[in-house]
Amino acid sequence: MKIEAFKIRMLNFLTKKGEVDKAEPPLDLKEAFSKFARGGNQMKKDQLLRFIVEHQGENISSMEDLDKIFEKFLLSGSCSSSSNSRYTRFPDVNKRQGLSLSDFINFLLLHDLNAALKDKVHHDMNAPLSHYFMYTGHNSYLTGNQFTSESSDEPIIEALKQGVRVIELDLWPSKSSTKDGIKVVHGRTFTTPVSVSKCLQSIKKYAFYKSDYPVILTLEDHLTPKHQGKFAEEYQPSDSISKSNAGLAGCEPPEEEESWGLDLSDFVTELKTTDKQNPSDADRETINTSDNKPNQQGLRKYKQLITIHGGKSKGSMKDQLKDDIKVRRLSLGEKKLKSASESHGADLIRFTQRNILRVYPKGERVKSSNFRPHLGWMYGAQMVAFNMQGHGKSLRFMQGMFRANGGCGFVKKPEFLIRTPPHDEVFDPKKTLPVKEILKVKVYQGDGWSLDFRPKHFDRFSPPDFYTKVCIVGVPADCVKNKTSVRMDTWHPVWDEELKFELRVPELALLRIEVKDKDKGKDDFAGQTCLPVSELRQGFRSVPLYDHKGKIFKSVKLLMRFKLETLNKL
Repeated sequence: MKIEAFKIRMLNFLTKKGEVDKAEPPLDLKEAFSKFARGGNQMKKDQLLRFIVEHQGENISSMEDLDKIFEKFLLSGSCSSSSNSRYTRFPDVNKRQGLSLSDFINFLLLHDLNAALKDKVHHDMNAPLSHYFMYTGHNSYLTGNQFTSESSDEPIIEALKQGVRVIELDLWPSKSSTKDGIKVVHGRTFTTPVSVSKCLQSIKKYAFYKSDYPVILTLEDHLTPKHQGKFAEEYQPSDSISKSNAGLAGCEPPEEEESWGLDLSDFVTELKTTDKQNPSDADRETINTSDNKPNQQGLRKYKQLITIHGGKSKGSMKDQLKDDIKVRRLSLGEKKLKSASESHGADLIRFTQRNILRVYPKGERVKSSNFRPHLGWMYGAQMVAFNMQGHGKSLRFMQGMFRANGGCGFVKKPEFLIRTPPHDEVFDPKKTLPVKEILKVKVYQGDGWSLDFRPKHFDRFSPPDFYTKVCIVGVPADCVKNKTSVRMDTWHPVWDEELKFELRVPELALLRIEVKDKDKGKDDFAGQTCLPVSELRQGFRSVPLYDHKGKIFKSVKLLMRFKLETLNKL
């Protein structure tokens, strides 16, 4: 019986392996092609230009502009994931009468020309620093778990390459013979150290690899006054990172705030100090340097390196969230923030309108996992600190949020988290508000798995059975899951299905997309991405997918369409 079953599976495998995908192109694509080709079988260059401008909303106005785009991608080779790709081959329209329907679909799958998000900075970058969400790391030097992993500059480099703008270093005195006598390590654990000079040199080298905007360096200070003086002598402002035209230009403090002394051409250094008697993050606020009788000149130099000084949390949560004259930075653990949000939600939002709030993972997350970032964002927390080595859904949400605004690492907060409304009314993320927008997501088709995966990766004896999960992640009232049907036995699935989502707070909503291969047991992962809803571009869009760790696949992508309909204003 086993032999017969094996023969049947092999026969099915050999039969399906040679099949040609006969799925019809999605109706919307055929209708758009027919409309702009005026019923013909070929879409000419002038017709393609009109489609790009009128349907896709691209800002190009002449045939010369279209030729430049084609030339750019033909020369760079970035227009095609592979010359053997079934769908992503770039059609040379200059050598033909025009594009066929198949060529037209190939064109739509070009991510560089039909991306779902804008690739340029477009938010107002002239506001106070407290008006931005910032891409923030936690214990940025750790390579793995929080207890036994190695410390290195490599995770810092990788984070900067991904666009992270806030890097955290824990500074401790070192017994080694290094010049400054300072090491970076997760104190009172079995993690290995790395020299502070190595970390700072790597930050200087890679700070602007991904973004031209400031790097904020948070220092968890366990140094003696003597080492603080050495640090100040070794790392003077002249050694700071600089980039021409970098920074949040005109990032002035609001009225009545004490100046931060922010040099916008340099990286920002924020002081995050700690009570040396207690290594827990909950108490990492202030060191009483007066008790240590430091060298006053060295201490002055050290303080001059600091842009935003951390303050010690005192009194009740209500007292900690009082809006003083001076700008403050408050750091709360995820559990403390959750508790505060239940009783002091309005106070949290008022505090973050002018001050900086940082939220970090709870101490129990030894494996460097993360929490849902919306826990902080919903209350205006600018720095939601994440373990960038802690791959999972939560990190994907973080990556999705900071694909906004050209991926520069700074995202302008929604107005309802910034402004002080009349009658002192404050946004309540737990309140069920009226539906503000309807998001319609059309999942047309996918391609690229046959190029990026081995033939037997998903199923041993047949092609994959793909389906797409589409979810909204945001305020509680907006969170919902949906999915397409399963397309059986094909490497090139065509779904042509529309999913609809009602959004109450679209400004904080993320669109989570994940493709899976249906199996009898656990379904196989086949790619994912996360996109900020407020940044979605309407029209036909090519959506590249990423692996578990957030690394983009070379070829795998979806062809989708996004439509946003506004109903009510908040």
